Amino acid sequence: MDFQSTVAKLSAPVKDLVLSVTQNGSVHLGKGEKDAREVIEWIAKIDESKLAAEAELKTLDTHLVPRTYLVSNYLTAADVALYGALHPTIAKLQPTQYFAHPSVTRYFDHIQACKPVRTAADALAPAFAPVAFDFKDAPRVERKVEAPKKKDKKVPDAAEAGTSKAAAPLAEAAASAPAEGKAQKKEKKEKKKDGAVADEAGSKKKGGAPAKAAAADDGEPVPSMIELRVGHIVDIMKHPDADGLYVEQIDIGEETGPRTVVSGLVNYIPIEQMRDKYLVAVCNLKPANMRGVKSFAMVLCATSKDGKDAGIELIQPPANSKPGDRIYFEGAEFEDATPIAQLNPKKKIFETIQPGFITLESKEAAWVNPATKTVHRIRTREGVCMAPTLVGASLS
Repeated sequence: MDFQSTVAKLSAPVKDLVLSVTQNGSVHLGKGEKDAREVIEWIAKIDESKLAAEAELKTLDTHLVPRTYLVSNYLTAADVALYGALHPTIAKLQPTQYFAHPSVTRYFDHIQACKPVRTAADALAPAFAPVAFDFKDAPRVERKVEAPKKKDKKVPDAAEAGTSKAAAPLAEAAASAPAEGKAQKKEKKEKKKDGAVADEAGSKKKGGAPAKAAAADDGEPVPSMIELRVGHIVDIMKHPDADGLYVEQIDIGEETGPRTVVSGLVNYIPIEQMRDKYLVAVCNLKPANMRGVKSFAMVLCATSKDGKDAGIELIQPPANSKPGDRIYFEGAEFEDATPIAQLNPKKKIFETIQPGFITLESKEAAWVNPATKTVHRIRTREGVCMAPTLVGASLS
């Protein structure tokens, strides 16, 4: 199964679109053998006749929840083929219908806006005319987290439990237990708690790596106390009760799913430039309520040295970054340090460190030690985090 023969099986307009964007080299067939094979497999299983079915869209929507692209983290011919095959169906949907498949809608809108796709699609008009979505009135996305179940150790009252009267003496006996018995139970409980703490410190993370205990927040604030991670905006809307705020769903590689994050960027960065972006997230701030929506992280931005009205930009992680990738500060004293589990707002650790955050002449994000003037660039293993255009900008 090769690329050309697989694409040849697509219908005329979709086939023409895929060939157009791949023949000029503007879209990848896959970086490496594994990706190339996956691209061909995706194109081969795109059945245009079935994509209009509700069940098919639901399955695709579930698959796209954590993804920007079908293969890896870049645009491929598989995305072009899927966009072309979806177009007739998506173009006919009413708002209530496309909002029922938010991940498909978000994905389709992103792919149709990619420059090589848009250029080729416009040349094949009217087959792939742009589809407009009413994102302004999109329903609010709820982030549901199931509360952990606790075992109820309370001895039930006979009448409450609906059991026989024989159970009543048990409850009465438990209530009249001697004080020393309660003390013994408390002592056992505390021993168990202490043992659990020791066990947690010596336990192993998933995959066998030893778990690192969270750093203490005593002593002089240092930048490595701040936990920075690569984040990916998988959904965004305007705050329902605040004109200047966005509410984003940001994937930072956690099993619990994306975090809800509120950012005051509406007046500085258009929503179209926020969608699907990779960014730097500050992950260990204490969650805060922002006009009725709880925010679980902060988006790190560069603000022009001439003020907010002169420009604000998202700090961007290096290419090939993945949600959850660790971001750290260069320097032997910082690179292997473990961040604090959650910053204590009363100790103002972030506020103390923040004045040293800046973009260098190279536009690289860094922290400059105010005492020694040493420069510690902010980076992942793949490279240094950057501002798109701003030099000498403050980061916050």
